[in-house]
Amino acid sequence: MKIDPRDAANVTAEPAVLVGVRMRGSRMDFADPLGELRALAETAGARVVGELLQNREAPSGRTYLGKGKVEELVAMVGELGAGVVIFDNELSPSQIQALEEEVKVKVIDRSELILDIFANRATTREAQLQVEIAQLEYTAPRLRAMWSHLGQVTGGAPVGVGTRGPGEQQLEIDRRLVSRRLVALKRELEDVQIRKAREVAERRAEHFTVGIVGYTNAGKSTLFNALTRGGAYAADKLFATLMTRVERWNVGGANAVLLSDTVGFIRDLPHHLVASFRATLEDAIHAHALLIVLDASDREAPMQLETVRDVLEDVGANTQPRFLVLNKCDRLAELPQDERDALRTLAEWQEREPGAIPISAVTGAGFDELRARILALVTGGMRRRTLRIPIRAARLVDAVEKRCAVHERRYVEAEDGTPEVELVVEIGDRQIEALLPLGEAFLVDGVDARPKRAAWGGAAGAGSPKRRPPHLVDPRMLDPDESADR
Repeated sequence: MKIDPRDAANVTAEPAVLVGVRMRGSRMDFADPLGELRALAETAGARVVGELLQNREAPSGRTYLGKGKVEELVAMVGELGAGVVIFDNELSPSQIQALEEEVKVKVIDRSELILDIFANRATTREAQLQVEIAQLEYTAPRLRAMWSHLGQVTGGAPVGVGTRGPGEQQLEIDRRLVSRRLVALKRELEDVQIRKAREVAERRAEHFTVGIVGYTNAGKSTLFNALTRGGAYAADKLFATLMTRVERWNVGGANAVLLSDTVGFIRDLPHHLVASFRATLEDAIHAHALLIVLDASDREAPMQLETVRDVLEDVGANTQPRFLVLNKCDRLAELPQDERDALRTLAEWQEREPGAIPISAVTGAGFDELRARILALVTGGMRRRTLRIPIRAARLVDAVEKRCAVHERRYVEAEDGTPEVELVVEIGDRQIEALLPLGEAFLVDGVDARPKRAAWGGAAGAGSPKRRPPHLVDPRMLDPDESADR
């Protein structure tokens, strides 16, 4: 019986040949075009034994590679004993089939490799559902090219009307099974996502939320663990995190936010995978602010930042204030001079991206400035103000004393004789707005606390317009009156 190479081969622990076709406008690293694909293959467990690169104006229709390169690939696979060929480009079903006929081993593209990694790393039920849906959506249009058992299936034992003669093609049966499975999985995932969206909405209503986003392996989970009590899995590998973790982060005094760690992004991420994992990024999409973590020691950092912005735009996380965090700055001095020359300096980054914050998630350098920036955003600019609160509003008084620095406390009476407490405190606009849901009336410098907008309401986040262009916001510009009042 003929064995399909796709059924006989497994990416894990296999010797692999990497192939890339570089065309005009490609985002490949010029110095190491297959570097990221190599890291992906190794993350999946493959052992890279050979690499092949071709520059073309456009891909060849049948095999993507030119005829001469296909012959070179066949010879390389045979000589090196490779069990799988991994393309950095996305291939059509017919191209996969044509290439497998030539090289006699399994051929997968970048999308299938990423799906394989996600499938191995998925631990929560939500992630497992999303991965399986993405795999089926990727596989469905490729059934004819990837599966060879397309013979006729008999209609069953010839024992009655309608049971004799040729049955359906196996391909049609497979397609129907895939379709049914997709419907069932999407229904289950929808139930999970409804619960998740409700949890995110409740967190957002009660707390100021900050999402950590960035390119894969930029150090997001290491930063998350350093800022909070930790618990996120951190490793020097691609896609170490595939699930969202949320913890409390104290940004100064009694002020705390909820910080969420999210899955990393990567260039040319399959569109169906972005769609499937949109719920995984729910915390980032609806966060009041985002920390974009960038590996400043990576020469591909500019491309990575562009990719992160593109993905955030795709999933709708494009309205919040953003803070660019230049991570791994401690590594810069350790790099050889020729590698440092290929990088943007911190001064160049800060000139191009005003407000960028250099940090090291390992040493803690830059954490004070990062906390100060978030604190300024949470509070809306700290000022000394006088609050007058009815004595009966014990819950409100307690909230103020826990969240703010109290300089003076006096007990007075209102005009109608109602006993009140007068507190002179350091408090910001958004902190005042956050006290409103407690439902008690109070005065701020003798004026009713009736802000023009609520910090905690609406998908746009604290003080954000309905839609802000997706560029980085310098938080020092959020409240231009702050320095004058200090």
